[in-house]
Amino acid sequence: MTDPAATDLDARYGRTPRGRRPVLLIAVIGVIAVAALVWLVRVAFVQSTPPVSSRLLAFAIPSDTSATATIQVEKRKDVEASCRLQAKAADFSIVGELTLTVPADSPRQQTLPATLTTQRAATSVVLIGCTTADTARPH
Repeated sequence: MTDPAATDLDARYGRTPRGRRPVLLIAVIGVIAVAALVWLVRVAFVQSTPPVSSRLLAFAIPSDTSATATIQVEKRKDVEASCRLQAKAADFSIVGELTLTVPADSPRQQTLPATLTTQRAATSVVLIGCTTADTARPH
């Protein structure tokens, strides 16, 4: 038997017996959370395994009109890469620039020398990074 006082309070405050709404809401939130997690893992994997990566190993400034650098490039076997280097002066202005092309049939990992012609004396060489036809962001 139901308590008449409890029934009056339920009617007064608009409480109804719980139905399937909370279960459905939890299921929808769960599906959204799983979809978001799958997207996050996919994006993290794609961003952590670029088709080409590079690093500057060394640079030297042999004269006022040239700079040399050595870079290491690691790429997928079937990918052609373009690697961009810049020579900078003491005031951080760009005084020379060079783009190296790494052919698709070259070894997966290689060390490349580069000589940049400069407009005036450079103080450093910066590796901007390497890109492929599919990626615009240098790595």
